[in-house]
Amino acid sequence: MVLSNSILAFYTDYENGRYIEYDPKGGKETAKVVNSINSSTQHAPIIHLDSLPFPLKSYKKISNKFKTSKVLDLGNLARLTYDPEWPDDPKVTLLCFPHRKKWIIGYMSMIELVETVYCFYYVELDKEPDKPFIKYSGHKGIPAQFTDVFQHGFPYLPVVKLKKEHPIFGLK
Repeated sequence: MVLSNSILAFYTDYENGRYIEYDPKGGKETAKVVNSINSSTQHAPIIHLDSLPFPLKSYKKISNKFKTSKVLDLGNLARLTYDPEWPDDPKVTLLCFPHRKKWIIGYMSMIELVETVYCFYYVELDKEPDKPFIKYSGHKGIPAQFTDVFQHGFPYLPVVKLKKEHPIFGLK
């Protein structure tokens, strides 16, 4: 991801496997690392790099941060992710991480003006979420909620937990 004049890369150290197999059926999500593809599940490729395309450095000061905007609640955050062309197929992954004595959940977005503005919309939570998805169906009058059970007719937003906050998010 390019953020202003900086490259933002997400990675993990991992040595074995060729794909992440993801299967959300039966009300449970399962993910495992596999070497071959099964056509009844979803897969994401694992790319093994011998070297990184640029040096990774740990910076104390980050000049290019997201513009942050606090949102009232999970329902409002879910509505911000709504795409009228694909209302039942959200393409947004929410990020969640500890911040002081609270938890932050939000998503990255960009607004293209004369210059591109990168935004992080977020909600403050009192405690760590214990479920990996947000189920949302505001048009039915149902509030957004964390869940690990899938039901037909509801969109689900995946939640990825980060171990710790990063300065790039621009929270104070």
